[in-house]
Amino acid sequence: MIGCLIIHGFTGGPYELEPLTNYLKENTNWDILVPTLPGHGKQLALENVTHKNWINTAEKSLLQLKEKYEEIYVIGFSMGGMIAAYLAAKYKVDKLVLLATARKYLSVKQMGVDLGDVIKDSFQGNLSQNKLYLNYKRKLGTVPLKANIEFLKLVRFTRKYLKNIKSPVLIAQGQMDSMVPYKTAYYLDKEIPSSKKEVVFFERSRHLICLGDDKDTLNRMVYQFLDKKKEDKKETVSLTDSTI
Repeated sequence: MIGCLIIHGFTGGPYELEPLTNYLKENTNWDILVPTLPGHGKQLALENVTHKNWINTAEKSLLQLKEKYEEIYVIGFSMGGMIAAYLAAKYKVDKLVLLATARKYLSVKQMGVDLGDVIKDSFQGNLSQNKLYLNYKRKLGTVPLKANIEFLKLVRFTRKYLKNIKSPVLIAQGQMDSMVPYKTAYYLDKEIPSSKKEVVFFERSRHLICLGDDKDTLNRMVYQFLDKKKEDKKETVSLTDSTI
């Protein structure tokens, strides 16, 4: 049997990955763990937690799976992608999936586009239907400065481990992501030395890639990458409207 660890992002929780988690549970018999990192979840309490707390929680979950299973997969989203990369470098994992991974962060250009959409919906009275606005409204005022500093510390700490990853890796990135610039996927591709890599771009996806319009395609791609047994060569794919 296979153990699969899924790690959510900064200020998020397992709900960010629910469509993917549910898809894998429905189509496999894997033992899937999706821990809530300290201070995270639907009720944020980030005042007194550190980046080491987040890493240690994920690491304990991985070790729990490694005690029971020989084959281990790790999936990480955003900040969770950097934690997943660190764990894949430190321990032997059989497959690694990085989703909108925060190797770099903040796309000023895309943030401007997103802000324009929020303003437009505000004037038209449609803010209650703007998913991006609703997501960040919930977090407004609940993320202390110290937590943001801890996030930056985590990225800086884990980044240097990218060069030690040997596991086959799938890198998925939305091109409309305002939090993680889509070019981040190229940095990850360059810095991770694994000989087996797939890089996939979703032209219509924003940062919450597992909750977006392309989630069904993403779910299938992640499952196929993890489930296939053949050894594949590195490839880069861009998913356009016509192929989704």
